[in-house]
Amino acid sequence: MTGARRRRAVLGTVALIAAGTGTAVPARAASGCGDHADTRDALTRMTGVHRLTGAAVRVDDPRCETWTAASGVADRRTGRPMNAAIRLRIGSITKTFTATAVLALAAEGRLALDAPVARYLPGLIDTNGYDGRKIAVRSLLRHTSGLPDHMDTFATTEEFRFRHFVPEELVERALSMPPPKTAWHYSTTNFVIAGLIVEKVTGRRAEDEIRHRIIRPLRLRETYWPGDETRIRGPHARGYVRQEDGRRADYTELNTTVAWTGGAMISSLRDVNAFFTALLGGRLLPPEPLAEMKQTVPVDPDRVWDGGAYGLGLIGTPLRCGGTWWGHAGDIDGSTAVSGVAPSGRRVSIAFNENPSTKEAFDDELNLVQTALCDPR
Repeated sequence: MTGARRRRAVLGTVALIAAGTGTAVPARAASGCGDHADTRDALTRMTGVHRLTGAAVRVDDPRCETWTAASGVADRRTGRPMNAAIRLRIGSITKTFTATAVLALAAEGRLALDAPVARYLPGLIDTNGYDGRKIAVRSLLRHTSGLPDHMDTFATTEEFRFRHFVPEELVERALSMPPPKTAWHYSTTNFVIAGLIVEKVTGRRAEDEIRHRIIRPLRLRETYWPGDETRIRGPHARGYVRQEDGRRADYTELNTTVAWTGGAMISSLRDVNAFFTALLGGRLLPPEPLAEMKQTVPVDPDRVWDGGAYGLGLIGTPLRCGGTWWGHAGDIDGSTAVSGVAPSGRRVSIAFNENPSTKEAFDDELNLVQTALCDPR
């Protein structure tokens, strides 16, 4: 669900067994923009070498047509091929949507990023030594609040998989834990609190505010809040988690109220690319708050990835072909997504319907993003 849970899984020792593999098949090729051979090879490596069930990539380039490719299968039972037109749970990419709403409200003068959380939510953070009067709104968005992650209170997915949670309950779970030992600590709880602040200053549900500000104006028709709905609407892949004995458990059905504004959304590769294009192109925020969004702080590499730096709900990573790519990743049981935009304007989103379970697979996941953003046109 969160970067923390994901990184722990990545670094853990998990038994590997053979899985069905497939050849990366382009759904739409762009003439005059190269054949994306390196990206195709990186994609098939995920299902071939790392034996992930399915993988898909979408590349949108302002100078070329859209290019998509997929490898492996979307459903292990039926053998249905994976494709890049599926809807999927985008996990922590939801955080960038939430941060955008908070920054837009700040730009309108409806909240202050450097104001204490207690100004908007008095009494919410006032137990076990935590004090909302000493935690700024800005620190929530860049994970420097000093708050633990409520997701760490769950020993297994089954504890939350089919349960409904209200945001205040999630905050309460986090505050029952001791504070993190590091100044920067990835915590989905931060963005749950940010969602509560959005509700406080707007007087409407955070889901509705984000829908009003982002989803509807950008016509993201495949993006929605599932609420307590455990199924994914429309075309989608089955989601799998590899167990220690090598079996794959099906986690397609899941209640994501456990992450709310920190990780609940469902979207598509098309819509996520469109969102990051609009955000980084200045269509959703004025120049000043967008620049603030890119002001990063050092991170714990065990909870993001090597080279990554965290801004306000946005991750910046050096691009091997020059400059920085900006985006975010999301990981939830049975679904992994990464999306980013290069300085050239090329945007890439990738999806897996099985979570990478080794450090090597995780590194190759990021290599796929880098390759897709740098592949010769």
